[in-house]
Amino acid sequence: MNQMSAIQLWQAALGELELSISKANFTTWFKNTFVSSFENGRVVISVPNAFTKLYIEKRYHSVIQKSLQNALNAPVREILYSVDSRLPAPEPPPTRESLAPVQAAPNWKAAAVAESGTLSGTNEFGLRQSYTFENFIVGKGSELAHAAALAVTEHPGVKYNPFFIHGGVGLGKTHLLQAVGNRLLERNPELKALCVTCEQFTNDFISALRSGHTKEFRDRYRSVDLLLVDDIQFITGKEGTQEEFFHTFNALYQAGKQVVITSDRPPKSIGTLEERLRSRFEMGLIADISAPDLETRIAILTSKCQEHGWSMLSRDVLAMIADTVQTNVRELEGALNKIIAHHEFYNLQPTVESVREVLATFSQNQAKKSITPKQLIHTVAGYFDLNIDDLLGKSREKKLAFPRQITMYLMRTELKSSFPTIGDELGGRDHTTAIHACEKISKVLENDERLRLDMEAIKERLYTGI
Repeated sequence: MNQMSAIQLWQAALGELELSISKANFTTWFKNTFVSSFENGRVVISVPNAFTKLYIEKRYHSVIQKSLQNALNAPVREILYSVDSRLPAPEPPPTRESLAPVQAAPNWKAAAVAESGTLSGTNEFGLRQSYTFENFIVGKGSELAHAAALAVTEHPGVKYNPFFIHGGVGLGKTHLLQAVGNRLLERNPELKALCVTCEQFTNDFISALRSGHTKEFRDRYRSVDLLLVDDIQFITGKEGTQEEFFHTFNALYQAGKQVVITSDRPPKSIGTLEERLRSRFEMGLIADISAPDLETRIAILTSKCQEHGWSMLSRDVLAMIADTVQTNVRELEGALNKIIAHHEFYNLQPTVESVREVLATFSQNQAKKSITPKQLIHTVAGYFDLNIDDLLGKSREKKLAFPRQITMYLMRTELKSSFPTIGDELGGRDHTTAIHACEKISKVLENDERLRLDMEAIKERLYTGI
């Protein structure tokens, strides 16, 4: 397998990995990784340092193997991890000729991870230059957020400050956030901008406290003209970070500087968020992004094909992909990458039938659409040998409370239920209870191997009926 096919293979695998682990862990451990070779079922994955090598070998080996096999639709017998800090060189952008229809066997060119992935390719401002308004596909679910983002670039610090974007995973919040930064920097290269995740802000603050460099930290964050913060919901439960962000926000707002924030939920639904922060988030404009409809999903796929020079997929094929993968844009792109990698690896011309076979691994996601909250509740109760009424009841005994929290977490992650819906299904509880449960289980899963095994066993029962 040549280097270009290796890049496509890793892109497709990363698309699946990003859906199965937390965003913070995904960014931390898979940044600057790539497949350096693949031959006879043996994959060599290059990582930037020895610590990363040891960690992902121990923690993520099985999920990596599964993602690679799904990407190839073929068994992977052996995976080796090699320390190599060099990234493969990115491909040049597609030419007009490469976009033209070709009748011969396909020979697509995929962009490197550094260009099209979510792990690298950021500039000194923390922005990926590929995230622009020009390549953001606007649908019914994103019209308001897109229009407001454009308005922010026309009157930064004046109109819609702060600008708060919320929505589910993989719907384009980060794209819009960074598009604001890229547009403003394009107009004024001297602008001082900073784009960070909430996790990065927290880590920078902790590091500054430990090293005694809090002044430098504050100078960095409070001297910018534009602050972009992704996934602010992770600030919950961090009192010191909330205090520092409150003062950072105030300093920027009072100086007339623009702040743009994203979250997976609106401010009023972010649990344990200080009221003074909540009120500041709500005093600007709040816009949500919802899942794209079929026409928007087809438009997104078409745009991605044009972006990478993949001209071999017919309208019928794109429509079938869009109809199969409905959850979010990230999963949609992952499916597209998988299809391209598979057909290039086997040197096949894509047809509706061949693409349908590749998408068969999305059958579990299709099954999720037909699973009801009641089925999930019965499955969890059966797994822990509990009575349904007890699971839905008010008792806070650990033997009931923890399975109840697991149920809430699975309703959120597997069924994509809203927090109010989860609360209603679990005995009429408040949505903040569901938020707390999901955050707790997510945290425990990071270190509890037994719980991870329990989760897999419950999901197997849920989707297979065994």
